[in-house]
Amino acid sequence: MKSNFRYLYMTFLAIALVFFNNACEDDDAPGTPRVDYVRITSPDSSDSLVVSGGQGQLIAIMGENLGGAVSIEFNNIEASLSMPYITSTSILVRIPTEIPQDINNQFVIYFKDGYELAYDFMVTINEPVLNSMDCEYVNDGGIAVIRGNYFYEPVTVIFPGELEGEVISVEENIIKVRVPEGSSPGQLLVKSNFGTGSSNFMFRDNRNIVVSSDPFVGWGGSQWVVSNPGEGDPELINGNYTRVVSNIGSWAWTEVAMGDAASMGEQGKNIPDEAILHPELYSFKFELNTMKPYNSNNLLINFGLKAANYNAYFWSPPYDTEGQWETVIIPYKELVDAYVAGGSTMEVSEDGYYCMVVFLGNGTLDCDMAFDNFRIVPNKY
Repeated sequence: MKSNFRYLYMTFLAIALVFFNNACEDDDAPGTPRVDYVRITSPDSSDSLVVSGGQGQLIAIMGENLGGAVSIEFNNIEASLSMPYITSTSILVRIPTEIPQDINNQFVIYFKDGYELAYDFMVTINEPVLNSMDCEYVNDGGIAVIRGNYFYEPVTVIFPGELEGEVISVEENIIKVRVPEGSSPGQLLVKSNFGTGSSNFMFRDNRNIVVSSDPFVGWGGSQWVVSNPGEGDPELINGNYTRVVSNIGSWAWTEVAMGDAASMGEQGKNIPDEAILHPELYSFKFELNTMKPYNSNNLLINFGLKAANYNAYFWSPPYDTEGQWETVIIPYKELVDAYVAGGSTMEVSEDGYYCMVVFLGNGTLDCDMAFDNFRIVPNKY
């Protein structure tokens, strides 16, 4: 009986030693973290494997025994990692946007037991992205503010006509640049060591302007037109502008600009047919300068209708540019959705369109606001 027990014991011990040795020699044994591949997270491209990724891109790291991960670094820059996106077979992580000081083209996963797992993976540095300007109309010599991403110094800003602007300051998301003399309407470029980005918007966008007061057209609002600014007036940015200075009462009808297709003339025909048929592809823009805060009442806005709709799109406060010209951007589809909900039908008109900007709403307003360049332009240049 003792000899049988001893035999079973020795056999078990031998088997255990074999398993132990195999485990020591095989890094891919159960319990050892392993990365098999990296893929993108789009459901339509879940089988697309990648060996590199761009800044801010969400990727899925696939492997085994990854559940103990506590942090991950790309080129020694830590990425944000949260537990809901960590499982034993995958890690969802967004590549950091910071520029690395040292590039090793690896990510390293750190585990709670002290284990480290490195994997070859290249992070591509993005070219500049230009999203918007605080004001699309800035005079020569003025300071333009460009907003976007991946503005990594040194950067160069090129205005239409291949004119280089003087860069005043640079942050990752903001460039302040002096507009060069002789600038004209067109696309902006920002160049960095990692590529060249072009704007989807247009500097001094002169497309599809429906109301500009150059010349004044329509029925109402002529009393507000400024052609020769005096002391205390905002500067001209594109010919005449409209400045409304008035104590506006609650629900008091106060016209900024207004007219039917016949009275608006050629300006009223400046809305593209495509904007009427596919408003999601367009934006409604205008320049605004609030000498006093816009903090009450509403603006009733009609652009692209064959007849007035008095219960449709209202633009509401608060808004304060603090005495500076700024570009207001509203998706044109927001206006159209309000028109349709209010009973209007969007139809292409060869004769032009009804145009209306009127203060009409609850609350009194001590108004001192300037407007210019009401336009409907494509979302992409």
